[in-house]
Amino acid sequence: MYFTGLVIGIATFLIIGIFHPLVIKGEYYFGVRIWWVFAISGVAAVAASLLTENILISTLLAVWGASSFWSIGELFEQRKRVAKGWFPKRETKGACNEKCVSKGCGDDNGK
Repeated sequence: MYFTGLVIGIATFLIIGIFHPLVIKGEYYFGVRIWWVFAISGVAAVAASLLTENILISTLLAVWGASSFWSIGELFEQRKRVAKGWFPKRETKGACNEKCVSKGCGDDNGK
Protein backbone atom coordinates (compact mmCIF):
# COMPACT_ATOMS: atom_id res chain seq x y z
CA MET A 1 0.00 0.00 0.00
CA TYR A 2 1.12 3.52 -0.78
CA PHE A 3 0.25 6.19 1.73
CA THR A 4 1.88 9.22 0.09
CA GLY A 5 -1.40 10.59 -1.29
CA LEU A 6 -3.17 10.11 2.02
CA VAL A 7 -0.36 11.85 3.91
CA ILE A 8 -0.40 14.76 1.44
CA GLY A 9 -4.18 15.08 1.78
CA ILE A 10 -4.15 15.07 5.57
CA ALA A 11 -1.17 17.44 5.74
CA THR A 12 -2.82 19.83 3.26
CA PHE A 13 -5.95 19.87 5.40
CA LEU A 14 -3.85 20.65 8.49
CA ILE A 15 -1.80 23.35 6.74
CA ILE A 16 -4.94 25.13 5.58
CA GLY A 17 -6.31 24.75 9.11
CA ILE A 18 -3.18 26.41 10.49
CA PHE A 19 -3.39 29.38 8.14
CA HIS A 20 -7.04 30.17 8.93
CA PRO A 21 -6.38 31.37 12.51
CA LEU A 22 -3.04 32.91 11.46
CA VAL A 23 -4.91 35.24 9.10
CA ILE A 24 -7.58 36.08 11.69
CA LYS A 25 -5.12 36.73 14.53
CA GLY A 26 -2.63 38.45 12.23
CA GLU A 27 -5.23 40.93 11.02
CA TYR A 28 -6.53 41.43 14.56
CA TYR A 29 -3.16 42.26 16.11
CA PHE A 30 -1.27 43.81 13.18
CA GLY A 31 -3.78 44.69 10.48
CA VAL A 32 -2.98 44.07 6.82
CA ARG A 33 0.53 45.47 7.18
CA ILE A 34 1.84 41.94 7.86
CA TRP A 35 1.08 40.77 4.33
CA TRP A 36 4.81 40.73 3.61
CA VAL A 37 5.32 38.00 6.25
CA PHE A 38 3.03 35.73 4.25
CA ALA A 39 4.78 36.76 1.01
CA ILE A 40 8.24 35.91 2.36
CA SER A 41 6.94 32.63 3.77
CA GLY A 42 5.39 31.79 0.40
CA VAL A 43 8.49 32.61 -1.63
CA ALA A 44 10.73 30.66 0.75
CA ALA A 45 8.45 27.62 0.77
CA VAL A 46 8.04 27.55 -3.02
CA ALA A 47 11.79 28.01 -3.53
CA ALA A 48 12.51 25.20 -1.07
CA SER A 49 9.94 23.04 -2.85
CA LEU A 50 11.78 23.51 -6.14
CA LEU A 51 15.07 22.49 -4.52
CA THR A 52 13.77 19.45 -2.62
CA GLU A 53 14.15 16.03 -4.20
CA ASN A 54 11.76 14.15 -1.89
CA ILE A 55 8.32 14.26 -3.50
CA LEU A 56 6.40 14.27 -0.20
CA ILE A 57 8.38 17.11 1.36
CA SER A 58 8.45 19.05 -1.92
CA THR A 59 4.67 18.78 -2.24
CA LEU A 60 4.05 19.87 1.35
CA LEU A 61 6.38 22.85 0.92
CA ALA A 62 4.47 23.83 -2.22
CA VAL A 63 1.17 23.56 -0.34
CA TRP A 64 2.63 25.73 2.44
CA GLY A 65 3.79 28.29 -0.14
CA ALA A 66 0.45 28.35 -1.94
CA SER A 67 -1.37 28.72 1.38
CA SER A 68 0.92 31.62 2.28
CA PHE A 69 0.15 33.39 -0.98
CA TRP A 70 -3.57 32.72 -0.63
CA SER A 71 -3.44 34.14 2.90
CA ILE A 72 -2.32 37.53 1.56
CA GLY A 73 -5.65 37.89 -0.21
CA GLU A 74 -7.52 36.51 2.78
CA LEU A 75 -5.82 39.08 5.01
CA PHE A 76 -7.35 41.90 2.98
CA GLU A 77 -10.69 40.07 2.88
CA GLN A 78 -10.51 39.70 6.67
CA ARG A 79 -10.18 43.47 6.95
CA LYS A 80 -13.48 43.78 5.05
CA ARG A 81 -15.12 41.18 7.29
CA VAL A 82 -14.00 43.14 10.35
CA ALA A 83 -15.39 46.36 8.84
CA LYS A 84 -18.74 44.60 8.35
CA GLY A 85 -18.73 43.58 12.01
CA TRP A 86 -18.41 39.86 11.33
CA PHE A 87 -15.20 39.70 13.38
CA PRO A 88 -14.09 41.84 16.34
CA LYS A 89 -12.00 44.93 15.79
CA ARG A 90 -9.10 45.49 18.14
CA GLU A 91 -9.23 48.70 20.10
CA THR A 92 -6.07 50.76 19.92
CA LYS A 93 -3.99 51.21 23.04
CA GLY A 94 -5.20 54.09 25.13
CA ALA A 95 -8.54 54.25 23.33
CA CYS A 96 -11.50 54.38 25.65
CA ASN A 97 -14.52 52.56 24.27
CA GLU A 98 -18.11 52.77 25.54
CA LYS A 99 -17.67 49.98 28.09
CA CYS A 100 -14.59 51.69 29.44
CA VAL A 101 -16.36 55.05 29.71
CA SER A 102 -19.31 53.55 31.58
CA LYS A 103 -16.91 51.95 34.06
CA GLY A 104 -14.95 55.16 34.48
CA CYS A 105 -11.63 54.44 32.83
CA GLY A 106 -10.29 57.86 33.69
CA ASP A 107 -10.94 59.47 30.32
CA ASP A 108 -12.46 62.87 31.09
CA ASN A 109 -13.81 63.22 27.56
CA GLY A 110 -16.34 60.44 28.14
CA LYS A 111 -17.73 61.85 31.41
